[in-house]
Amino acid sequence: MIRLLERRAALRVVVVLLAAVVAAAALAAPTATSGQSGKPAQVGVLSSTLPRTAVFYRAFEQRLAELGYAEGRTVAIHFRTAEGRPERLPGLAEELVRLKVDVLVAGGPEATLSAARQASSEIPIVMVAIDYDPVARGHVSALGRPGGNITGLFIRQIELTRKRVELVKEAIPGARRVAVLWDGFSADQFREAESTARAMGLEVASLEQRRVPYELDRALKAAGSKGADALVILASPVFFAERTRLLRLALAHRLPAMTAQREWVEAGALMSYGANYSEMFRRAADVVDRVLRGARPADLPIEQPTRFELVVNLGTARSLGLELPGSVLVRADEVVK
Repeated sequence: MIRLLERRAALRVVVVLLAAVVAAAALAAPTATSGQSGKPAQVGVLSSTLPRTAVFYRAFEQRLAELGYAEGRTVAIHFRTAEGRPERLPGLAEELVRLKVDVLVAGGPEATLSAARQASSEIPIVMVAIDYDPVARGHVSALGRPGGNITGLFIRQIELTRKRVELVKEAIPGARRVAVLWDGFSADQFREAESTARAMGLEVASLEQRRVPYELDRALKAAGSKGADALVILASPVFFAERTRLLRLALAHRLPAMTAQREWVEAGALMSYGANYSEMFRRAADVVDRVLRGARPADLPIEQPTRFELVVNLGTARSLGLELPGSVLVRADEVVK
C-alpha cells in the first residue's frame, strides 16, 4: 500500500513537471498579434532599393530565426522592394497593408517610412531610419516615447560624413582634390562633405546622379579626368546595390574610395567609417519580436547605434600604391589584408 502511494505521488510530480515545461514553452514561443490561434505572424518588409537577399535583410531574418520564428510555421515575411524608384514605394506599402500584416518594417531612406505612414496609421511600424531624424521630420514625438504607431532605430550620416572626409585627408595627406559621388538620397551628406573638404583646403569634384539607372561609368571617368586623388561615395541604397561595379570602376581609374559601410571594404574599397547596418537590422528584428508579443510602439524607445567602426583594406592600398599612415592603421577596428 505504501509503495502504491509512493508511485502515485511520483506520477503526480512527473505530471506537474510536464505541465510546467509545456507552459514555459508556450510562453517562450513567438505569438502573433493577429488574434487567430495558430496563424503565423505576418511581417511586411518595405525596401527602397535592396532585394531580400541583401546582407542587411538576411541579418534581419536570421535574428528572427534565432528568436524562434520559423518561416511558414510561425512567421510569414512579405517583402517588397522599389528597386531604387521611390515613386513605387506608396503603392508597395499599400499592397502590404492589404495583406493585413501585423507589423511593417520600413528600412532605409525617409521615403520608405513616409510611404508606410501614408498607408497605415494603425499597423505597428518598425523603422530603420537611415540618414534622417524621425523627430525633426515629424514622424515621431520623441526618441524616448515616440507615440503613435512607429518605433525602431535611426542613424544620421551628416556628422559621419564629416569624419569620412577628414579620414581621407589623413590617409592620403597629399590629396588636393576629392570626388564626391552623391544622389537624391544623400543630398544632405553632400553639402556636409563639400563644406568639410573646402575647409580642409580640398577641391571638390561633384558627381551627382539623378536618374536610375545611374551613369556610373561616366561619373567615375569624369572623376579620373578631373584629377581626383580620392573618391568619397556617400551613403545611398542605390550605390550600395551597385557597390561591386562601382569599386571595379574606382580601381580602374586609380581612385581610393571612402565609404560608409564595412561591406564596401570587403568588396574592395579602401576604407569605411560608420555603424554596422547588419547589427541595426538585427536589433530591428528584436523590436519586431517585442511588438508581436504585444508591446506598443508608442512605448518603445527609438534606438541609435553608439559604436562606429573604421575598416581598412590593405590589399586595396597596395594595389593603388598607397602607404597608409600608422595613425590610421592603429585606429582601425579591422584591417582587411
